[in-house]
Amino acid sequence: MSYDLVIKNGLVILEGGEVKTDIAVKDGKIAALGTGFEAEKVVDAEGLIVSPGMIDAHVHITEPGGGYRDEWEGFVTGTASCAKGGVTSFIEMPLNQVPATTNGESLQIKYDAGEGKLHSDVYSFGGLVPYNIENNGIQELDEGGVAAYKAFLSTCGDRSIDGDFQNVDDYSLYEGMRQIKETGKILVVHCENPGVTDRLGEIAVANGESTLKEYVATRPIFTEVESVRRAIFFAEETGCRLHIAHCSCPEAIDEVLDAQARGVDVTAETCTHYLYLTTDELDDIGPVSKCSPPIRDQAAQDALWEQLIDGEILCVTSDHSPCTPDLKDKENAFDAWGGISGVQNNVDILFDEGVQKRGMSLTRFAEVIATNVADRFDLDTKGRIKVGLDADFVLIKPDSPYTLEAEDLEYRNKISPYVGCEIGAQVAYTFLRGKEIYSLENGVEEEFSGEFVKL
Repeated sequence: MSYDLVIKNGLVILEGGEVKTDIAVKDGKIAALGTGFEAEKVVDAEGLIVSPGMIDAHVHITEPGGGYRDEWEGFVTGTASCAKGGVTSFIEMPLNQVPATTNGESLQIKYDAGEGKLHSDVYSFGGLVPYNIENNGIQELDEGGVAAYKAFLSTCGDRSIDGDFQNVDDYSLYEGMRQIKETGKILVVHCENPGVTDRLGEIAVANGESTLKEYVATRPIFTEVESVRRAIFFAEETGCRLHIAHCSCPEAIDEVLDAQARGVDVTAETCTHYLYLTTDELDDIGPVSKCSPPIRDQAAQDALWEQLIDGEILCVTSDHSPCTPDLKDKENAFDAWGGISGVQNNVDILFDEGVQKRGMSLTRFAEVIATNVADRFDLDTKGRIKVGLDADFVLIKPDSPYTLEAEDLEYRNKISPYVGCEIGAQVAYTFLRGKEIYSLENGVEEEFSGEFVKL
């Protein structure tokens, strides 16, 4: 039998461990594992690690921009960045596009905006906001095929923009969880206490504080932990499946572990930037490193790595949340947009920092970038190298350091806190359903092979 693609001689990460084997692909699916295959296209992966393609569970694409954010990240550049970074699929957040994705109409607007512009596959989040719990917004989003829902406990959105996202109050969280529970899907929550963080920020600005280190101090760890506890408590009360977004500290993960021990259906993620950067570096890097929750100290980072390697954190995401350079280029850190552009450098940084520097197993690496996300969010065709599943792969070139330059970035706005960093591994190829969408030799393929996947 002749196949469409054979990847040969690579070290392939399977669920039981890594194996030197060939992979045969037919009609976009993994058809066989073994040797002796013939195919129209053969890729020699000698010396490369063959992993399931990354599924990033936390990405913001700002299309449509609604006339407000038109120059932020679009689908073409955002998914090209994914292809170059080994991200074959991602779940796209219901903000910062305008209108926010909060009902069936706005979901369709987003689908239309991305049609024919996708290099990677895209799943969608629906939003939980105060204004969509009384008009069947949750149900319309479910019927429209969203993979999960997202809510903010911290302050978010621009109230001057009609249709922008909004954070929930306690009643909206409770009622929204009740409705989402009926869909069987997961609610992802951004956990920070706005009553404390907003006021601390106001006081800091009034006192003339302006550095990133001082910004971090206005969002102390307890404000994240308190919010995680509250989200878990509401989930226990309603029976809603819960996932805690972008945990920046080990104490937040501990709350999730305690809840799991009580039988609560809750998981947690952390982000690449929490595993790579520390508070003391931020002012040297500048506002491109500002995010929320903020980047913590070295002790917090070390503890997160321990929890990740030990299997206590479900997955790692980018929380890719880009903007235009002018919104970052502020003398006062409190005035800068809080979001990091990072989706292109998930795989290479995590492989270098986790596998090469800290001894994380290859199977654990594949779990935290792909398998666990597929299992948790019910993405049945993705997440592992197994016969019958989508042929989504990232081929990694280990021990191949390079320095990231701004011109290497596929983002619309070429800014990232990782620019200038030496990264000790490279993405050599990315395949989506058996199609090469990136290689070191050829760059990002011009053809748009991605699609919106509806659940």
